[in-house]
Amino acid sequence: MVDVPAADRAAEVAFWQGATGTQLTHYTRFPEYHGGSVTGTLALLVQELGDGPARIHVDIHTDDLDAEVARLEALGARRTDATGHWVVMRDPAGLTFCVVPEPADSFDRTGAQCWD
Repeated sequence: MVDVPAADRAAEVAFWQGATGTQLTHYTRFPEYHGGSVTGTLALLVQELGDGPARIHVDIHTDDLDAEVARLEALGARRTDATGHWVVMRDPAGLTFCVVPEPADSFDRTGAQCWD
């Protein structure tokens, strides 16, 4: 996820489309996002921020949100917000990332790390 101020969004989308060779679709349902699949399991999203500096953050997708958040907290992460249906967290160094729920049948588990 590439987070950018509104004034930089068009240039950032154009840059990442050229850098990855991937068309980033503007999502009409979520107008702050442009995104696309870079490889079979790697997606790139450019997100317009309401405020704050440009940055990059990771989204971790899981079929058990509560268990994954608890696992990450045990490793030293902390929750900062629950926005929509996902949880915003910070790692031990203070970097932002999100934990996003997904239905179990939506995953391609090829090469995935699965936790019991």
